[in-house]
Parts: sequence; C-alpha cells; structure tokens
Amino acid sequence: MSSDSLISALYVFALAAFVGYQVISRVPSLLHSPLMSATNAISGISLVGSLVTAGAHYSTLSTVLGFVAVVCATTNVVGGFVITDRMLRMFKRKPDADAKKQ
Repeated sequence: MSSDSLISALYVFALAAFVGYQVISRVPSLLHSPLMSATNAISGISLVGSLVTAGAHYSTLSTVLGFVAVVCATTNVVGGFVITDRMLRMFKRKPDADAKKQ
C-alpha cells in the first residue's frame, strides 16, 4: 500500500468516525432502540460474510482474517442485543410502582 493511499484511507476513516459520532450523538433517546435493532441486523449480515470468508480457504491469511472477523462480528451482535435489552428494560414499569398505586 503506497503512502498516498494510506493517508487517503486514514483521512476517510477519521472523517467517517467524526461524522458517525456527530450523527449518533444527535439521535433522541427514544429512537435508540430501533436504531440498535437496525445495527444488529447489519452486524448479522457482516457475520455471515465473515463466515463465508473464513470458510472459503483462499489462503491462510484470509482464513485467519475471516476468523478474526467472525469473532469481532459475533461480539458486536451479542453486545448489541445486550445493550438493546438493557435499553428496553428502562421503559418497562417496575412492579413496585404498580403495587403502590393499588
């Protein structure tokens, strides 16, 4: 990889990270659960793609990188579901509050 293409790739990465942070930080908290669900679906697609890459046996490097991608995508999917579950529990009524009203 030439130095010009590396600098371009780092520039795009930094710009994408900045724009992504700005977009996500302005999302109202009411929309976080649907947004996380969509993110989990995209992570599931990347998990399938990484499984295909790991199992294709193109070379040892592609198999190792595919395995790393499987581990990262699985962690992302599981973490997304844990966070979504925690956020949905915030919107449920507590049983103590219902008992006190009666």
